[in-house]
Amino acid sequence: MIGTTRAFLEGLFRTAVAAAHPATCLPPLLPSPPKGQLILLAAGKAAGSMAEVAEGFYLDRLKLPAGHLYGNAVARHGYGRPLKIVTMIEAGHPVPDGAGLEAGLRAIELANGADADDLVLVLMSGGASANWIAPTAGVTFAEKQSVTRALLRSGATIGEINTVRKHLSRIKGGRLARTAFPAKLVTIAISDVPGDDPSAIGSGPTVPDPTTLADARGVVAKYRLDLPSNVVAALADPNNETPKPGDPVFAGSQFVLAARPADSLRAAEAAVRAAGYECLSLGDRVEGEAREVAAAHAKLARELRAQGKRAVILSGGELTVTIRGKGRGGPNQEYAMALAIGLAHMPAVAALAGDTDGTDGGVGEASDPAGALLDGETVARAKALGLDTAAFLADNNSTTFFAALGDLLMTGPTYTNVNDFRVIVVDRA
Repeated sequence: MIGTTRAFLEGLFRTAVAAAHPATCLPPLLPSPPKGQLILLAAGKAAGSMAEVAEGFYLDRLKLPAGHLYGNAVARHGYGRPLKIVTMIEAGHPVPDGAGLEAGLRAIELANGADADDLVLVLMSGGASANWIAPTAGVTFAEKQSVTRALLRSGATIGEINTVRKHLSRIKGGRLARTAFPAKLVTIAISDVPGDDPSAIGSGPTVPDPTTLADARGVVAKYRLDLPSNVVAALADPNNETPKPGDPVFAGSQFVLAARPADSLRAAEAAVRAAGYECLSLGDRVEGEAREVAAAHAKLARELRAQGKRAVILSGGELTVTIRGKGRGGPNQEYAMALAIGLAHMPAVAALAGDTDGTDGGVGEASDPAGALLDGETVARAKALGLDTAAFLADNNSTTFFAALGDLLMTGPTYTNVNDFRVIVVDRA
């Protein structure tokens, strides 16, 4: 890949990430301190950076006495930030671990201790579903982990996964709001979900839940999941229904979005046009099987080439992978590998697919790749190294494939999360 093209692609990725960083978007939205205590609860991949910005706002700018602010923040391993007062915990993602259980129980404890003069400030971002764990009665932590693994392997969408998780939790699906009532509750969120539905961001712990136990059972049936008997029983127990719109626990609570995937796409689109390209944005709600979406995008790129266009295709959203092989990878890397096949032998074309949080699939480490880069010669370069691209795709082994080519996107933690960012550059041949 030509160095200037690679630099342009990586620059667009950085532009998209910067537009959603808490330092940029959070300060104008932070509420005034309450009469009583300010209880800060943060969860998700941006939790550390959101809590860090909030501490700076209240302690340094507003000079709030330290005794009036306390709380807890939990992010995935490697995404913690140095905080002054708020306790920082790093936990497992996407499969929860004991630290996530500790963080979830602590958040419930702090919210439960709030009274009417206090403000519970909840800072949400993608990843909170795995970072805040509090299994419902009768379901063990190990069983909750097994459910998460089964859902992740099934090919279920993130919305379907969270529908099940909400009904097996004491914190998700509006239950944290129920616990905090009657304290004032303000939630500020960075969205990582297509459509920015508040009930889907981090499984909506502070907002009404429109999904039902019947919906959760429907997901289990759809993917023919073999779940522990305790989990099956919990999904049939009316006591595990989540609070719905109109419930008084939500009276007076506020929810506001600090950053959305669309904001990042718009920032990237402006950079594309400034570089002299025509920009075709497919929006921030692209979903589907990664390799199928890649095939459709490759077709679109070839159509633009046939029209003689000098253009860039942008898209966001969240893709899924139905795992059939034994390899390592993530949705963005799988998309990139399938796209490489679709763009094979096409000159003057290059692409990047990455997760704006800095990790795509992987083994849950901060050093996991964010995604991958490719061009029209990726398949040919792989063949020269003795690599069969189609075989690697069949084995879901995209990380090994792109590592061999030196084309993994390695960014480290970005401390934000507005989902996937994909860009295809089609220059004139």
